[in-house]
Amino acid sequence: MSRGWIDKDLHMILSIVIVSYNVKFFLEQCLSSLKKAVEGITLPGGSAEVFIVDNASSDGSPDFLEPLFPDFHFIRNKENFGFAKANNQVLSLCTGEFVLFLNPDTILAENVLDICISFSRDHPDAGALGVRMVDGAGRFLKESKRGFPGSAASFFKMSGLARLFPRSKIFSAYYMGHLQESSPHAVDILSGAFMLVKKTVLDRTGGFDEQFFMYAEDIDLSYRINQAGFKNYYLPEATIIHFKGESTRKNFRYVKMFYSAMQLFMKKHFKGGSSSLQLFILNIGMQFRQALAFTMLPFKKSERNSKTRMPVFIKGEPGNEERLKMKMIANHIPVSENENNGAAIIFCESDHRSWKTIIAEITNKPGRLIYYFHGSGTHSAVSSYSNRKQGDVIEL
Repeated sequence: MSRGWIDKDLHMILSIVIVSYNVKFFLEQCLSSLKKAVEGITLPGGSAEVFIVDNASSDGSPDFLEPLFPDFHFIRNKENFGFAKANNQVLSLCTGEFVLFLNPDTILAENVLDICISFSRDHPDAGALGVRMVDGAGRFLKESKRGFPGSAASFFKMSGLARLFPRSKIFSAYYMGHLQESSPHAVDILSGAFMLVKKTVLDRTGGFDEQFFMYAEDIDLSYRINQAGFKNYYLPEATIIHFKGESTRKNFRYVKMFYSAMQLFMKKHFKGGSSSLQLFILNIGMQFRQALAFTMLPFKKSERNSKTRMPVFIKGEPGNEERLKMKMIANHIPVSENENNGAAIIFCESDHRSWKTIIAEITNKPGRLIYYFHGSGTHSAVSSYSNRKQGDVIEL
């Protein structure tokens, strides 16, 4: 590529690390959008390096994707090392001024990286930075900005009071609901789905704590960045799609791993004196919530979205629309000629319809229909409407 992504003679502004496990087509959309976002870096020294760490996927992800993205570095693990260890695995290879930890089930607007790097450079106190995340239906994800999960904040979240009072500074402290999602803020906790960290800060704090196989490692790192004297910023000017939970399934194993990780985090950071009482109270609450989650799991539907094979409307350039229409028909998927008559919309990214434009459109009409996303030149259209249901893939 003209940017010289792997030319070590150039100053690397950004190192991007993605850990992937069995999300081949979602990762393809992610890398397709990332490629254009990297090309959109206009700042001096705007070169980047991308590392994809595959945690022993069984869906053929590396074999499928490596030829499509030859300028990216693919690393194949022979076993699943978990999120924290796999990210740390390549930190020693990162030469960028910034390190971006990115989930494989994300889609980035073309200007996201430029916005984030500019903001971080303009704020010397910034240790890490997160963005405004929306799900595949265009709905704002509250975990884009979070407070520290202390005893009160965690209790109000687990008890449901945070949901009843979503804008309360007290009851909704876990998601910092009193802070406007449209304004930048210093926050306690950032999401590991998109976490831009200055390399000099990581050199001081270290990477993710490998005691955490999955979950809570982003909370732990955010906390350590704060403890080192830096701020974590939430930046809503940059918006991405995060198909939340697409690489993890909400099953019994998920519930056990999630609550075990939170208990590990509490034991690590709540010690001595009043903290022992907080830890005791939190453990009781979490054990209750875990038991409730186990009880409810059999009643939650895990099948694919029931509307995915209803009529779809294809939104893109005329040539692409006709090509996709033929493929939809070949897959026995009815195509609507009218947007108002479709049960789903397939957004086709192209030179004339950017990811930035598509993301803006779905956030303006969140949850109206089922949305699919197809990057230019990719081999699928992907959708994930709810974190309670498995996403859908239409292979093209």
